[in-house]
Amino acid sequence: MSLLVVGSVAFDAIETPHGSVPRTLGGAASYFALAASNFTPVRLVGVVGEDFGKQDEQILRRRRIDLEGLERAHGKTFFWAGRYNQNMNERTTLVTELNVFAEFNPKLPESYRDSPYIFLANIDPTLQRSVLQQARRKPKLVALDTMNYWIERTPAELRETLKHTQILMINDDETRQITGEHNLLRAAKHIFKMGPKTLVIKRGEHGALMVHNRFLFSVPAFPLEEVHDPTGAGDSFAGGFMGYLASAGSITDESLKRAMVYGSVVGSFTVERFGVDRLKTLTRREIEARAKLFSRLTAFKL
Repeated sequence: MSLLVVGSVAFDAIETPHGSVPRTLGGAASYFALAASNFTPVRLVGVVGEDFGKQDEQILRRRRIDLEGLERAHGKTFFWAGRYNQNMNERTTLVTELNVFAEFNPKLPESYRDSPYIFLANIDPTLQRSVLQQARRKPKLVALDTMNYWIERTPAELRETLKHTQILMINDDETRQITGEHNLLRAAKHIFKMGPKTLVIKRGEHGALMVHNRFLFSVPAFPLEEVHDPTGAGDSFAGGFMGYLASAGSITDESLKRAMVYGSVVGSFTVERFGVDRLKTLTRREIEARAKLFSRLTAFKL
């Protein structure tokens, strides 16, 4: 089933201990869409500037990503530059230029308004809510990402949007910040009262934890000898997670658990190279092979 993602499309400049790239396709929606397209057709809503060329567009089009919702505006595309420390756990933002993204007001093409699966990437919660208001019918599943900026600046708007969301995907710090509760399990109970019935906590090199209102499920990060670039790993996780759910066609306890595994697997491929380079060539066969290995690594008997 078609999966809609709304969020940023950007250019990134990245420095890590393994090297650097002065310009590569980035943005939450780009990583998410490329990851999810391994499982299901993706519809992308975002905005780019006049510097977004045909070659950039083709990276997305070649992966079953519909770009009817990609707006072109006068000016430059959102640009971010960052540097990672030696162990990759911390990064320093060097440059943030919102450019055309500063005026982003997502508009769904008519052909997108029936999307059964929707992922609202990290943007203003008022804009996230406006996307849901444009849907012709109630989506089968809505998942949302946010960040500390919106939690601090627009708490009322975020809570209003969460009322219409089934899955919230954030990290440890954001979970604690949005609830004021340090313990993650108690924090999840607070979030369930806000609307979502599933909380997925992205924990970077420590994997991910899913707290559902009926069960808990945790996956480790897939072990790798080298991580070249962590940029976009969380968005790729979300893309693998939502892409699998959309392809499964039903939301069950088991499909949610499998989605966690596929999210972790896709995220592990992303970090092997800079930017979206690995996602550009990733195949479903490679994903399934690593998912089987992941299963053997985590299986045990009592």
